Amino acid sequence: MKRSHAIFKQSLPSALLLSLLVSAIGILISFSLPQWLGADPAIWQDAHYYFLFFAIFIPVRQINTLCMSMLQCAGNMKTPSILAGTMCGLDVIYNYFLIFPTRLVSLFGFSFTMPGAGLGVMGAQLGTCFAVATVMGFMLYQAACKEKTLALKKSQSGWMPQKEVIKKALKIGLPMALEQTATTGAMVVSTRIVAPLGTVAIAANSFAVTAESVCYMPGYGIASAATTMIGQAVGADRSDLAKSFAWLNCAVGIAVQSLLGVIMYFICPFVFAFLTPDAAVQELGIQVLRLELFAEPLFAASIVATGALRGAGDTFVPGILNLVSIWGVRITIAYFLAQTLGLYGVWIAMTVELCFRGILFLIRLGRGKWLRRLA
Repeated sequence: MKRSHAIFKQSLPSALLLSLLVSAIGILISFSLPQWLGADPAIWQDAHYYFLFFAIFIPVRQINTLCMSMLQCAGNMKTPSILAGTMCGLDVIYNYFLIFPTRLVSLFGFSFTMPGAGLGVMGAQLGTCFAVATVMGFMLYQAACKEKTLALKKSQSGWMPQKEVIKKALKIGLPMALEQTATTGAMVVSTRIVAPLGTVAIAANSFAVTAESVCYMPGYGIASAATTMIGQAVGADRSDLAKSFAWLNCAVGIAVQSLLGVIMYFICPFVFAFLTPDAAVQELGIQVLRLELFAEPLFAASIVATGALRGAGDTFVPGILNLVSIWGVRITIAYFLAQTLGLYGVWIAMTVELCFRGILFLIRLGRGKWLRRLA
């Protein structure tokens, strides 16, 4: 327990310093980023402010993510789950008041004035940032003051990371950091491929990604559970439990995400009608999303298997697999197909890549090399 106290205490200043550096870089490039991505000049200003406020709040997001992960690793899955759900609700509420201007609203036959900031796109980002900041306060309080295995008042170590902790963190975290950096870079390139396709394609792509998130977000929750369960099995030196937990979580993730994919296939016209009144955006969004939904089972496999492998400290090989899949398959295919098939070609590439990635991770999980350290 003393070790967990020390690791959490030392991780806070490290995460804050690194996130401040990334935030500063983000703020500096926010002015030129829309132009670099080839976006329509008409949206440059909105895009600039949207990314600017995202960059400013990066330290807040980082501390929130750190505390959430620490609580999960301590075996507390309930609090992070409740707070994550609360954050989604607050996001909707804050967005509602920040995006739209003050206006007259009619409800159940009554009319009243609804206040609003009228900030548009900038309000959408600020709403999300404020939701994260609100939840971060509760997440930090729970981890730093309430959780017995993490509480700072019980820690006797200093704030400076120890050599042993840094070495362990780099061994596990560096491959993950490089993977995330390269993955994010791939997403930027993907955006660059979509941007010249026009405002309808950009909007349809954005709304389709939003709608799809309903299907895959539960997969990430199950992956977090897999990381915690397998991490505890590894700590107990129980390779049998680690293996059974990995496959159990994968099966649950595939089942849940597949079911949501089937449901979304039929209800997506209603979802897009709710998201946008533009018929052209609705039609294109429905087409590309319905194509990608066939990849949900294997997408779930890759998500949950990644979480399972991380629980065993296996991050290097999964990172390589992700990079090969995203850069070698998705970006390459999308680049060529977008020129002839437009946004539909981009989502064909995504569908093929998600299936390919899922197969790779199931093979990795099945071969069992990640369990050698427990043999």
